[in-house]
Amino acid sequence: MTNVPELDSFATPSIAVVIGATGGIGQAFMAQLTQSDRFSHVVGFSRTTDPALDFTKPDGIAACVQHLRDLSGDVRLIIDATGYLHDDTHQPEKSLRHIDADYMAKQFLINAIGPALLMKHFCPLLPRDGKSVFATLSAKVGSINDNRMGGWYGYRAAKAALNQLVKCSAIEIGRSKHDAVCVALHPGTVDTGLSGPFAKSGLKVQTPTEAATNMLRVIDGLSAKQSGGFYAYDGENLPW
Repeated sequence: MTNVPELDSFATPSIAVVIGATGGIGQAFMAQLTQSDRFSHVVGFSRTTDPALDFTKPDGIAACVQHLRDLSGDVRLIIDATGYLHDDTHQPEKSLRHIDADYMAKQFLINAIGPALLMKHFCPLLPRDGKSVFATLSAKVGSINDNRMGGWYGYRAAKAALNQLVKCSAIEIGRSKHDAVCVALHPGTVDTGLSGPFAKSGLKVQTPTEAATNMLRVIDGLSAKQSGGFYAYDGENLPW
């Protein structure tokens, strides 16, 4: 059984939030955080919760924020576990000739624009003093320096955009919340509907619980000095 991280870098009691809470990794985050004694409330949002959070209906984000404002305690941990790679209609592009405008637009909506809206609306909830974290799931394939194979145009580009949004947000948030951390996390290859079908033979594949546990350990060890960074599930500082 995977041990739940201590998360003792966070003041208690406080509130933890998971967005994309019904996905494979999101559910694992919810389970891990619920078992922790650091948070008085662990709140999950998704397209099926009440209130619902759906990037195609951005006006609903305000209702989610208000729900958190109505709770007692400081919001000190926000995890964005949303993401989109493929569906029944579209698969990652192997060539320029496979680029499709609608598919790429959906990639940017879910993997970049949506998280930007989360940072806009949720990060003001973070307290001015004491450690707080906004962490969003990026991907190593979004690293421009690390790109050796090409392909996956929409997903790579959207995650690269997300990384830039995280960096910009970290700079702005740090001006008023000196202990806050805003980071992008690479979960690794995880056995979920998103990345599981693309796991290559011999590649390390984590269960959602393993991935969530590893990323929570990374989050627990972060300080404001690491804000604006891009980190893997094992703590490696990844190149942009």
